[in-house]
Amino acid sequence: MSIPLIILLIILGIFLFLVEFLLIPGITVAGIGGAILLIGGIIMGYKYHGVTAGNYILLGTLLLFLLTLYFVLKGRTWKRLSLRATVNGKMNVIENSGKDKIRTGDEGLTVSRLNPMGKVMVKGQVYEAKSLGEFIEQKTKVEIIKILPNRIIVKPKTEKNE
Repeated sequence: MSIPLIILLIILGIFLFLVEFLLIPGITVAGIGGAILLIGGIIMGYKYHGVTAGNYILLGTLLLFLLTLYFVLKGRTWKRLSLRATVNGKMNVIENSGKDKIRTGDEGLTVSRLNPMGKVMVKGQVYEAKSLGEFIEQKTKVEIIKILPNRIIVKPKTEKNE
């Protein structure tokens, strides 16, 4: 096997590793293919050109890989390809301020069945709610017993509570 072919295998292996590292998350075909090409190129260098040439190929591969990785990460080329979107929204956060502020003891109506999690409407707003372990059917009156940052804890409103 000729030296230019070994160099081509190593360069393709480095390219596939960069694709794996920078573009495709996880362990994929690109990473496995890159490893096979790099290891195969180094083994071919040892097998067909002897120990001295194999050592030079191994050292050259390590240096080329590190230099390529350094320049790719330092350069701004990959920043254009990377995802820069940020998510500013919040989910299941109880904004408990203003005129629609909910308090312990307020009454609500279940929008869905609570088993033990579900939706409850209190003062015209729908919140994520949790019962105290019991199942509460849909359209049942409930009372708020605790307010957490992302849900409220409720119990069914009984005749005794009124």
